[in-house]
Amino acid sequence: MFESINIPPRKNWNLRVAAAVVAIALGAAVVSVCRMTVMPLRSYQGNLPPLSKAQKEIAGRLSEHVKYLSTTVRERSFHFEGSLPQTIDYLRRQLSQMGYSAREQTYTVDGQPVGNLEAQLVGSDGGRETVVVGAHYDSVEGTVGANDNASGVAATLELARLSSGSKPRRTVRFVFFVNEEPPFFQTEQMGSLVYARSLRHGGGHVTAMISLETIGFYSDAPGSQKYPPGLNLLYPSRGNFIGFVGNSESRDLVRQTVRKFRESANFPSEGIAAPANWPGIGWSDHWSFWQEGYPAIMVTDTAPFRYPYYHTVSDTVDKIDFERAARVVDGMRSVVASLADQP
Repeated sequence: MFESINIPPRKNWNLRVAAAVVAIALGAAVVSVCRMTVMPLRSYQGNLPPLSKAQKEIAGRLSEHVKYLSTTVRERSFHFEGSLPQTIDYLRRQLSQMGYSAREQTYTVDGQPVGNLEAQLVGSDGGRETVVVGAHYDSVEGTVGANDNASGVAATLELARLSSGSKPRRTVRFVFFVNEEPPFFQTEQMGSLVYARSLRHGGGHVTAMISLETIGFYSDAPGSQKYPPGLNLLYPSRGNFIGFVGNSESRDLVRQTVRKFRESANFPSEGIAAPANWPGIGWSDHWSFWQEGYPAIMVTDTAPFRYPYYHTVSDTVDKIDFERAARVVDGMRSVVASLADQP
């Protein structure tokens, strides 16, 4: 006699298949989220230590730069006559005092010349590989842009000063970009896009680009940090950290910079490597370098996701926390040195 075989009803079989598909999809989603959000080491927690003497000096210089740009030059835009050349003159003077010979890259917008400004720390490899550290110096029309982006410009100047005299393996280019703000943002007239394209012609292979964007505002208040939908479940609710932001293709660079920053700085930090079309992921000059296939990230206080004065006339120097910004710059000094000295 044959034993009877119990065959599950087709309905139960379909349910099992559906459950397996859902489990696989959820597993893939978890892996994808982890790849985007899980970073090396742990973010700094606890009270911030007292500023070192060097950090106090950095804070003072950051303050001087931001005050000049936002209260002496004030609005820095294509539409505010004379403001862009005045800014370039200031940046050139500062770089000259550090021992750099700055080079201006000019191009024409609506019949008027505009320019990016570059200073190089030539590496021992003769410029075959390049690290770019940059910030846009223009502000939104009608604003003085203390945080957006005089803070990033000041940080770039300080990193150039702190790097002056060093002998890296790779060439480091400190660049100040024009026309990041609307109506030029992500157009052919965006300064960083003009610059990134020019590197294809004798500019050396770009191994990393860091865009310093709006880095001066911090808050310990619960709920002070906002996010695109869903990310609030994965990141802190307090806006007291510095963010490292890249696209999926720049994931290795995001993780590398976060690791070095966490090794070097006693300051909270978070990182993400997400699709470029997610809100906020490509909102600065690093986007231009993605268009040329270069790995690039943004270092930021997250701008509109935290800063209530973003793109308003209230974006003034009194909103900037120069002590915390100095801690960020001090940590970024080690990040830049690490990127420049890699074999």
